[in-house]
Amino acid sequence: MFNLPVTNIGGSELFVLEFGDIVDYFSVYTAALFAFALIFTVLAIVSRPERMVDIAFGGDAYYTKEIDPKLLRFQRFMAIACGLATLGAVVSGDVFNYALFVSMVGITNIGIVAAYRNKHVLNAAFQYGIVAMLATVPLFGGAAIVLASTGTLSLWELYLPAVAVPLIAKVFLVLGVMGEGMAPFYVAKAEITRAQGAPFILMVHVSSLLVFLRVVEIVISM
Repeated sequence: MFNLPVTNIGGSELFVLEFGDIVDYFSVYTAALFAFALIFTVLAIVSRPERMVDIAFGGDAYYTKEIDPKLLRFQRFMAIACGLATLGAVVSGDVFNYALFVSMVGITNIGIVAAYRNKHVLNAAFQYGIVAMLATVPLFGGAAIVLASTGTLSLWELYLPAVAVPLIAKVFLVLGVMGEGMAPFYVAKAEITRAQGAPFILMVHVSSLLVFLRVVEIVISM
């Protein structure tokens, strides 16, 4: 039977899922994050997207925008993939797997936004893509420092009081997650919300918030 160390701020484990030497877990904290991610993933699967309405400034004219069905199918696919990556990130029991899922969240977020053909949105998505690519350096660099200094990537071992994780590794992990997840840190988020396809676009913000909440638990507990 696995038992999370008392240093874990997420509480004791409720359920453990073993994949060889990788042991994912549900605590009260991670189960709550998993539930939120699952709800929004299901919404992305079953929801019908919005139809945006533009209002002419200084007048009463308005018009609706037609959305290409192929675009919607792609956005729905990327939103579902983003939700699945978020589900993996919030229950991961391994630092490397957590970093891998977070990088997948960043990639799918770009896909959700970049599918829309608007120069403001595409410019914001391009800038975010650069930030996300650069963020993989501290993200996986932090995981590498953890492995080099402790000899393990398992959170079950890293949560033990006897295991000391360097502060620089924790800082790198947080910086990496901040770069991969645009909300609430990325300045172009306002431009990105111009993209059509709610609730698909909501996965960008939900996934970013949930992976950030998870990294807070990880760095505080280590």
